[in-house]
Amino acid sequence: MSVMDFHFDFSSPYAYFASTRVDELAQRHGRVCRWRPMLLTPAFQASGNVRLIDQPLKGAYSRHDWDRMARLMQVPYRFPDPFPIGTVAAARAFWWLDSTDPVLAKTLGRALFHGYFADNRDISQRNVVAAIGAELGIDAAQLLAAVEDPVWKAKLREETEGAIAAGVFGAPFMVVDGEAFWGVDRLGMVEEWLARGGW
Repeated sequence: MSVMDFHFDFSSPYAYFASTRVDELAQRHGRVCRWRPMLLTPAFQASGNVRLIDQPLKGAYSRHDWDRMARLMQVPYRFPDPFPIGTVAAARAFWWLDSTDPVLAKTLGRALFHGYFADNRDISQRNVVAAIGAELGIDAAQLLAAVEDPVWKAKLREETEGAIAAGVFGAPFMVVDGEAFWGVDRLGMVEEWLARGGW
């Protein structure tokens, strides 16, 4: 089955919204959606961009738009505090779990997104990531060890660098048959691309 890539950072509200739809969208068109967490800060540095929330005018607009997008998509959401955060622990934990159980890794990914953007749990903290994992039956001690393991540190670094090299500069970033789509508002375009086989 063909693959659709979903690049994201766990700190992106737009990626959170997209995460609630991408798998079903892919399945409707006979695709597998591959989740690929990365770190956005290096991507911003590479592109010369600034975090949306820190941009004059755009920052205030984005706060309003996230609330509006949540209502439109009927997704639980509250602006988290603190925001933004580093998501190294969350992303490393995902990649560790993905290496042996990709299905459970996505379940953890959804729980981390929900924990941060719906329940205001600070997933920049390793113990919070481990607690969320434990709620899913994932061994907390093993998860915490994985977060510090050089293997998963290197994996996240490689994913981030690889994504940037492939042109990923923001989140969510979907790639279908080599065609890139940036933003949750492009999900409709992705759907049409898959339905029509491109244009």
